[in-house]
Amino acid sequence: MKTSLFIGMLTLAATTATTTLAANAKEDPYLWLEEVMGEKSISWVKEQNAKSQKELEARPEFAPIRDRLLAIVNSRERIPGVQKRGEWYYNFWQDAKNIRGVWRRTTLEEYRKAAPNWEVVLDLDQLARDEKENWVWRGANCRFPDYNQCMISLSRGGADAVVVREWDLKTRSFVKGGFELKEAKGSVDWIDADTLFVQQAFAADLIPNTQTKSGYARQVRVWKRGTPITAAKVVFEGQVEDIGVSGSQTEQKGYPTEQYIRRGVTFFTSETYWVDRKNGDKLVKLDIPADATFGFWRDWLSVRVKTDWTVGGKTYKQGSLIAMPLAKFLQGERNFDVLFEGTDRTSLSSFTATKDFVILNVLDNVKNRLYELSYQQGKWVRRAVTMPGIGTVGVGAVDADDSNDYWMTLTDYLTPSTLFLAKAGSDTRERLKSLPAFFDAAPYKVEQLEVASKDGERIPYFVIMGKNAKLDGKNPTLLYGYGGFEISQLPAYSGGIGAGWLDQGGVYVVANIRGGGEFGPRWHQAGLKANRQRVFDDFIAVAQDLVTRKITSPRHLAISGGSNGGLLVGAVMVQRPDLFRAVICSVPLLDMQRYHKLLAGASWVAEYGNPDDPKEWEFISKYSPYQNVKAGVKMPRVLFVTSTRDDRVHPGHARKMMARMMEQGHNVLYYENIEGGHSASANNQQLAYRQALQWAFLLGELK
Repeated sequence: MKTSLFIGMLTLAATTATTTLAANAKEDPYLWLEEVMGEKSISWVKEQNAKSQKELEARPEFAPIRDRLLAIVNSRERIPGVQKRGEWYYNFWQDAKNIRGVWRRTTLEEYRKAAPNWEVVLDLDQLARDEKENWVWRGANCRFPDYNQCMISLSRGGADAVVVREWDLKTRSFVKGGFELKEAKGSVDWIDADTLFVQQAFAADLIPNTQTKSGYARQVRVWKRGTPITAAKVVFEGQVEDIGVSGSQTEQKGYPTEQYIRRGVTFFTSETYWVDRKNGDKLVKLDIPADATFGFWRDWLSVRVKTDWTVGGKTYKQGSLIAMPLAKFLQGERNFDVLFEGTDRTSLSSFTATKDFVILNVLDNVKNRLYELSYQQGKWVRRAVTMPGIGTVGVGAVDADDSNDYWMTLTDYLTPSTLFLAKAGSDTRERLKSLPAFFDAAPYKVEQLEVASKDGERIPYFVIMGKNAKLDGKNPTLLYGYGGFEISQLPAYSGGIGAGWLDQGGVYVVANIRGGGEFGPRWHQAGLKANRQRVFDDFIAVAQDLVTRKITSPRHLAISGGSNGGLLVGAVMVQRPDLFRAVICSVPLLDMQRYHKLLAGASWVAEYGNPDDPKEWEFISKYSPYQNVKAGVKMPRVLFVTSTRDDRVHPGHARKMMARMMEQGHNVLYYENIEGGHSASANNQQLAYRQALQWAFLLGELK
């Protein structure tokens, strides 16, 4: 099977943008730091790295934490997540021996064992040595139904840009003269054994005018084997102002194959075209709201509604999941069945489809509940699934073509993640794997608390702390947040947090602030554009509540966030420097006057607003960290973390903020990994090292 009941927004990658720096040099003396690989800027990066590494590596906590974290991330007892393709179960694995990793497979019978026998399909370390390339795995798209033909994506150093090459699983080798695409942002999808959908932001010297301003593909092409990509037929072309376009094919055994073209107009809005294959591949625009997401399952169309939608005489509420037979929809009918309807404190976290069931994963005040739906005698039958425990639940179909089996993961902050093999239609499940206890959870407890934000909205947050911790305001506390793009922050087990922070006497706090998806689309939309300050107010309210409850105090409180979360902590530290002692600001957006001109920034205008619009710059300018940080203000100490190879959020954000704060006399640290992409780490060694730097920094500042 290759299908999805719910097809969300495109996985947004980024692209290298050419920026004219000289024009604004007088306004911004640090524009030269946007030259990612410029000799001067790289020299500056190395100088800052050396200072920070010298200080942090010398701290007594650094080496022991690094060694312990490396043992955790390299542990062979980690749960190897698998994806069923045909009769095989595939996994990508990294450890101390396989630094770059191996793509491997096994059978279900073997997978059930404590130590399965794995068959290596591709050794990325060996490939990197043979080809003298710094390859990082970015996945494989294998052709339904036998899955022997695969398009493998490889990244240099962890960037979003990938090289795509055809791989034969029978011979376990790249296909000589097969499909191959040079490094670019984009993706491919199989149509048949000799045909691909291709959407790539090609280099201008290969095919000009194929990129949007955001750096994504502007064209969908159909590429036939044996022909040059330049001759591939353009079947759809978007606008240069669009986010990007894509073509895909969904397939499920026993049901019609469907093709569709998606035009991403903004990050949150799109147009979707169904390909009428019986009528000359005519494109039929689907009559669904621009901000809705859709999917196919069997012969059904599903729509997830982000704003109230009135159609066919009915109103489907924001956050609902609705469905109807595709054929009836194409004939003009609009009588949807409601599969899920949320409330103020419940939302649809995710869902998956097995052969005969749709499984809803519902969040109820940031706690998961599962429900099964089956279509019987013309109506949907709903059943609550009895859970094996309390915690964050993840579900995914094993093979929707042939079974009703699904994977279930269960985790929380103190319970090692466990993987079950479950069967829809019953509460039958088999415990397959579990993480070992990477730290002793017995001394700790988890509490869910709430605080009223500035406008009165109740903001929930989780606190993980020692059972015997004194409420004297002296506990070293790290508050984490994200607050954007409808991404929920759910409880999850982390050996790194346990070993690197809790076992060092720290308190860990996660805030479920607006901008996220914990309570559905309305929670996200409450923090968009002109309402962004609500997100910062929510985070500040949680921090103040921690002080009020005497869990900690400003002297012992730090905040951390990455990417959009880097913007969060950057803005909050500038607005309330008195409230925090330390800040970890990772792969951040910070210069909100230029974010839309850097790499993928143009794609996020729907989230933040357009700085070139005076009305929108008016509200953006009030919180943009780079424009608002000032000299003469006592600031918390900051550690900026980014990656040279991050081609999604430009490293210039962190570089320039660091330079400006240094100029202003603030005491700041900086670490930029030369590779690693948006995750700032390309392998386990880099991950353990970076995390150890961060924990050593916090322990030195807060204790």
